[in-house]
Amino acid sequence: MSEAEGRSRDNSVESADVEYADIVAAATRLRDRLHTTPVFTAQSLNHHLQAEVFLKCENFQKTGSFKVRGATNAALNLSPAQRQHGIMTYSSGNHAQAIAWIAQQLQIPATIVMPNDAPSVKQAATQGYGAEVVLYDRATTNRETLAQDLAQTRQLTLIPPYDHPHVIAGQGTAAKELIEEVGPLDLLLVPCGGGGLLSGCAIAARALAPQCQVIGVEPKLADDATRSFYTQTLQTLTHTNTIADGARTPALGRYTFPLILQFVNDMVTVSDAAILRAMFYLWERLKIVVEPTGAVAFAALLEGVVARPNARIGVILSGGNVDLKQASQLFAKLNTRSKAVPPRPLAQEFS
Repeated sequence: MSEAEGRSRDNSVESADVEYADIVAAATRLRDRLHTTPVFTAQSLNHHLQAEVFLKCENFQKTGSFKVRGATNAALNLSPAQRQHGIMTYSSGNHAQAIAWIAQQLQIPATIVMPNDAPSVKQAATQGYGAEVVLYDRATTNRETLAQDLAQTRQLTLIPPYDHPHVIAGQGTAAKELIEEVGPLDLLLVPCGGGGLLSGCAIAARALAPQCQVIGVEPKLADDATRSFYTQTLQTLTHTNTIADGARTPALGRYTFPLILQFVNDMVTVSDAAILRAMFYLWERLKIVVEPTGAVAFAALLEGVVARPNARIGVILSGGNVDLKQASQLFAKLNTRSKAVPPRPLAQEFS
């Protein structure tokens, strides 16, 4: 585990905006609309890590990621007038697809602000659900300002990708499902971009498994949340050029930052090379197709950034919306003979 292992949670921050009761209510709303995603285990992985590892596979969720949990919960809380006018968001892809999907389900107009360098598979899927996509240049345009201006002009309700109580509560249902299925965990690893998934899962873990240590994992090239966690001051990064496009958010939000300070035990980072090795391991060894961001939390475990022998460890695999052409190019440059991934016979060893 990192040098901050055993850090006690900071309970000095008042964060009453999202509580476990909100996650329970969200789970009730989502029950008949979304999947209860599978939890995979592998004997070979457990043997290699000397731990019992449970992979919560959000890549099998509707729209291919956990984002649809928060988007759906937020949309179902809209008033009839808000539904009539329509909704909008800004997103690099997964939240965009989630908002577009639930808008289609509820027959609500949707407008999505997306960066022009977002993976083509995510742009195409968002448009495929019927949403209007407005592209922008990351280098010259602030996405939040653009989205807020459009929302005001068009009288649309803005549902941001992470910094919203209903979104956070929806994301927390992933950890709720995991712990209810496999029982109490000693450790839960969650990827972190804007912190919606991490804060929601941490709240759920605190309620269902109070002794569980929750660790957020970020790419080293987008480590604003880790910096914020250790300095107790909100940090912002203007350029985050990691392969994990879902974690390129510049900063935590006004809801997610205090929740993470209150409920998360530690934050660690992993290199892009480690993320790619973890992604390759999941594809080749376990036959689980995830995108780079979806492999971030697993990378911390596989590379030994976080280690807890003999523990019960949950890992959130956050999504699988990967551009296959881009993935093949990345894999072609990969040195798979990492000490973290020793050669083994290929097998799909789900127990």
